[in-house]
Amino acid sequence: MTDMSTLLAQLEALKAARRSGTRVVQYGDSRVEYRSDAELMAAIASVQTEIAAEGGTSRPTVAVVRSSKGY
Repeated sequence: MTDMSTLLAQLEALKAARRSGTRVVQYGDSRVEYRSDAELMAAIASVQTEIAAEGGTSRPTVAVVRSSKGY
């Protein structure tokens, strides 16, 4: 199992590569070239799932307020 700081670094590297339009990701001593944007997105989703499983990210809470008396 990978520690949280490594997972977060991998996620940031994947997102930065996608934002820049490249499919090559390098973090630490690893260099990976993804074949497509879909494959890169799958890698991002996989790391996000692993982070969530570790308890590193929680979903934001959304509150909805409704009123029937105007304003």
